[in-house]
Amino acid sequence: MAQKSLKTIKRGPTATPSDLGSNATKDIAGAVNALLADTFALYMKTKNFHWHMSGPHFRDYHLLLDEQAEQIFDMTDVLAERVRKIGGTTLKSIGQISAQQRILDNDANFVTPEDMLAELRDDTRSFIGYLRQVHELCSEHGDSATTSILENYIDESERRHWFLFESTRVGPASV
Repeated sequence: MAQKSLKTIKRGPTATPSDLGSNATKDIAGAVNALLADTFALYMKTKNFHWHMSGPHFRDYHLLLDEQAEQIFDMTDVLAERVRKIGGTTLKSIGQISAQQRILDNDANFVTPEDMLAELRDDTRSFIGYLRQVHELCSEHGDSATTSILENYIDESERRHWFLFESTRVGPASV
């Protein structure tokens, strides 16, 4: 009998009960999954540029991008598990990531260090905008746990953007 109930559980839906309601779960899970796809895309691009960095500032940029990639990757599990906690299902494949990502890939054979940093700077700025959009949606649905997580990620992303911005600044500092 215990074995039969185990089989039933394994075949059953993976939806975790939530007090957010089905519309909130659907909306938030969809938005967080799109954000998760962007997170994976930004992570992969950051590692790509980290691996292919060259030039006189190699060490500094290589280490900067490695640090940033680690921060970005650390977001993935938290975001995916948040979707599951509220009763949604999350990304299952690279195909799903590719279909949902808004951060564009860069498959060029060579990118200058300056262009790498500028592209990541701009992508990070876009990513901050996506974080804010999902935060607003979660707030509208009363999902304070997800909004709290996203507030920390907005702050971390703003720091990454700031570092990339300052690393790409040319000429005299503006006031």
